[in-house]
Amino acid sequence: MAEYQLITDTASLKALCRDLEGAPFLAVDTEFMRESTYYPELCLVQIASPDVAAAVDPLADIDLTPLLDLIVESDILKVMHAAGQDVEIVYNLTKKTPWPLFDTQIASMALGMGEQISYAALVNHYLGISLDKGARFTDWSRRPLEKRQLDYAVADVTHLAELFPEMLEQLRQTDRGAWLDQDMQRLTDPENYDSPPEKAWRRVKFQGRNAEALGRLKSLAAWREREAREKNLPRGRIVKDETLADLAGHPPKDQSGLARVRGLSKTWATNDIGERLMFAIEDAEPLSADEIPDKARGRPRLGPDAALIADLLKLLLKVRSKEAGVAAKLIGRAEDLERLANGEREDLPLLEGWRYEVFGEDALALVEGQLSFAVKKGKLKMKGKPD
Repeated sequence: MAEYQLITDTASLKALCRDLEGAPFLAVDTEFMRESTYYPELCLVQIASPDVAAAVDPLADIDLTPLLDLIVESDILKVMHAAGQDVEIVYNLTKKTPWPLFDTQIASMALGMGEQISYAALVNHYLGISLDKGARFTDWSRRPLEKRQLDYAVADVTHLAELFPEMLEQLRQTDRGAWLDQDMQRLTDPENYDSPPEKAWRRVKFQGRNAEALGRLKSLAAWREREAREKNLPRGRIVKDETLADLAGHPPKDQSGLARVRGLSKTWATNDIGERLMFAIEDAEPLSADEIPDKARGRPRLGPDAALIADLLKLLLKVRSKEAGVAAKLIGRAEDLERLANGEREDLPLLEGWRYEVFGEDALALVEGQLSFAVKKGKLKMKGKPD
């Protein structure tokens, strides 16, 4: 295990950040707990350059500002693996996202290593090291942390700092670095992590397009979001999604009716939180037509022919992704394939840039009848490739 520092005071953190300022890149990871809270509780930050490694303890008497500034304000490239939750934590603390950012899980898709390669598999592939998973389920909020736990946590960034240059060289050799730009920008879009209560209803699965029911769902989801934030509890600990959807579709006439709602305690018929829930129902207004998203409007179902074309596009995507040595998910999503099969052409990423070259051009040719599949000597072949 490479040497590293455990940082528990602000002066030491400032000194660490000065040492890291000239680094070519920073490998960053976090350990957190979120099972019983609305906001993830940050318990440890691991950071490494090619020469320096450290674990920073946010639960100590420490001001994280120097570290957060280094992550969100500096031009140094930040390297993470499956960075979504780490970026969320940084955003919650700063209202900014790390940039520039390199996510090794996304990069692995461009290098043909599957759609969601684990960090352990990535380390084994590039470094030939089998990671010790013994501390994976550690309660990171308990203090003191054992050396074994810290070694495990810091290894995540020291190994990342070792394998990143190899991945980068592979991307350069294959000329695929630019393939990642759009996905990295999407990953760091602040809108992904900004959750205004008024938009919370979009995360709840709801069948139907009734404007009044959707309006109640919007009001109820906003109410639940505020309750969860105020109490710092997971949304589901307030009211589960399925109960929220049921209330939106079949609202009780008065608070006493909450006693008969599956998923709620009978005490809600008389307590304060039940009263606040009923206010949310009573204050709801029908959702305006322009607010109803495509899925709630009932995205037009694919007809028999379009459904067959979508299936053929999925087959073509498998063929082309295998040939290109890139994960199919990085090229196109099932929703985009269905939109293409349905006749849409605007705002489809698979018809732009490198995706068009790898797959989109042939996908259009297939949809327009210029390309077809054939089986020759037991192997799948393409016929009628466009000029």
